[in-house]
Amino acid sequence: HERDVQSHEIAVRVRPAVAAIAEKYGAAVAVAEVPPGPPVLQTLVAEIYGPTEADRVRLASAVKEVFEDTEGVVDVDWYRETERQRMVLTVDKEKAALNGISEDEITRTVHLAVQGLSLDLFHQPGDLEEIDIVLELPRQLRARLDGLLNISLRGAANQAPLVPLRELVRVSEVTVDQPIYRKNLKPVIYVTGDVAGTVESPVYAILDMNRKLAALSAGDYGGLQDKVQIYNLNQPFSGAEPSMKWDGEWHITLEVFRDLGLAFCVVMILIYMLMVGWFKDYFTPLVVMAAIPFSLIGILPAHWAFGAFFTATSMIGFMAGAGIVVRNSIILVDFIELRIRHGLPLAEAVVEAGAIRFRPMLLTALAVVVGASVILADPIFQGLAISLMFGEIASLLISRMAVPVLYFMLKNKQKVSA
Repeated sequence: HERDVQSHEIAVRVRPAVAAIAEKYGAAVAVAEVPPGPPVLQTLVAEIYGPTEADRVRLASAVKEVFEDTEGVVDVDWYRETERQRMVLTVDKEKAALNGISEDEITRTVHLAVQGLSLDLFHQPGDLEEIDIVLELPRQLRARLDGLLNISLRGAANQAPLVPLRELVRVSEVTVDQPIYRKNLKPVIYVTGDVAGTVESPVYAILDMNRKLAALSAGDYGGLQDKVQIYNLNQPFSGAEPSMKWDGEWHITLEVFRDLGLAFCVVMILIYMLMVGWFKDYFTPLVVMAAIPFSLIGILPAHWAFGAFFTATSMIGFMAGAGIVVRNSIILVDFIELRIRHGLPLAEAVVEAGAIRFRPMLLTALAVVVGASVILADPIFQGLAISLMFGEIASLLISRMAVPVLYFMLKNKQKVSA
């Protein structure tokens, strides 16, 4: 409450400075924000599958390059560590035995030098907690291998000379193993990224990257010549061929659109059946429901005017507003039929319905606009507010004229046919 900017705006502002520091030192960095939905690895997640480790690394490198080459995609990283070597000290058992020094003693000495050894607890009357007494080498001696190898050990005999550690061990250099990740029992490499700045929705970034990923078979990224199969909702059946699956928020978004779309279709069918039973007509409900697409005339331009992206919350707002749109259309059609039963001609009843029933429709629209305005500034639910507010306004202005006209055309055609 003591700052004017929101957390998302702060993250967008500090990300370039943090990324510049990371690039200077060759590090990977991500500016983490509170996720708006279920927890995922990252906003953009590409799962890389392939028959061999080399195939997966080659494809993952190409996909990572596509991420970095796409405008608006930031915090690019992958679940693979930098190739590096480690030094391994192997006890020379023969030399250790000749000097009367056990293998366990050598191991304990190296452990003490590197990690330290707790000797005892130091108590003071005024302290609430005890203090651990740790014996370890100074940091400057632990920083280099030579400092450890210069440590000397004494043999079993008290008069035996000190033997440097370098005389008792063999030093070898080995490659550090890469971490192994699996999903559904298949080896996988994750490539992750976030969206910020010019693009705030993963949909637009993924559409752009899909066009570039299609060029992988042409060798534009990493010289890949194999065609890469891209999956969205389904997992690859096998890892016999190089493939990639979009996961993260994109997978959740697709599931949301799929489930909401199916639910929306079911609800439209139920609404249609309900109105068929009420109006005793199969065509009048179609006139009522024809006003639903009219809300898009207000939703899409409003997103452009506000500089907002059409996100999943925008789709939810469009579906939620459909019920209000149908309600306004029912008000008009029911009033028209009421005035016809009162003996008014069809043309006059249609005109009177558009004029008289405009006030309750206007009050409904104003209530929706006022109620949704409180979330208009929210970066996550802004699309929901825009869809509700401007979809209802567009439907109010258009359906007031379109629904009576469509009803008049339908009834007039039925009268001529009869």
